[in-house]
Amino acid sequence: MFKRNSTPAETSQPVQAVERITSVLGSGVIWHGSINGSGGVRIEGAFEGEIALRGMLVVGETGRVTCQNVRANTVIVAGAVRGNITTQKLEIRSSGRVWGDVVTTAFVTEEGAFLRGQIRMEESVELNIEPTPETTPSEAAVEESIAQTQIQIPETPVIDSTQKMTRKKKS
Repeated sequence: MFKRNSTPAETSQPVQAVERITSVLGSGVIWHGSINGSGGVRIEGAFEGEIALRGMLVVGETGRVTCQNVRANTVIVAGAVRGNITTQKLEIRSSGRVWGDVVTTAFVTEEGAFLRGQIRMEESVELNIEPTPETTPSEAAVEESIAQTQIQIPETPVIDSTQKMTRKKKS
């Protein structure tokens, strides 16, 4: 009557890789500039500039972000963001504060969260993030560079164990 299936049910959606944080801007740090590229970034300090990420952006409770337009695949706000947000998924936690307009496909909020701006929900969102050229050299290039680097070892005096060390007496 109650029969357990021996084969697991197949899902029609592929399993997504878990997004993870690869870089952190710590509390007490103030950064002016831009964050571009791919990966996950957590901001606990203050940031002012431009953010364009293929990945996750987390603004922690102590984080303060001021950008004209924040662009990332996923944005989680527990701190404060001043600027427009373009993302596929936006989550504003109970301690989160956002001043700016939002364009997203998915929106999650907790009780107590604050948003002053307009939300426009779309079927899909284009982040228009330019692919950044690889700034890290390939492994082969690194190995070649290491092989060609001449190592200079400073000369250190060799102490013969049979010699006695003497101290000068202070006069």
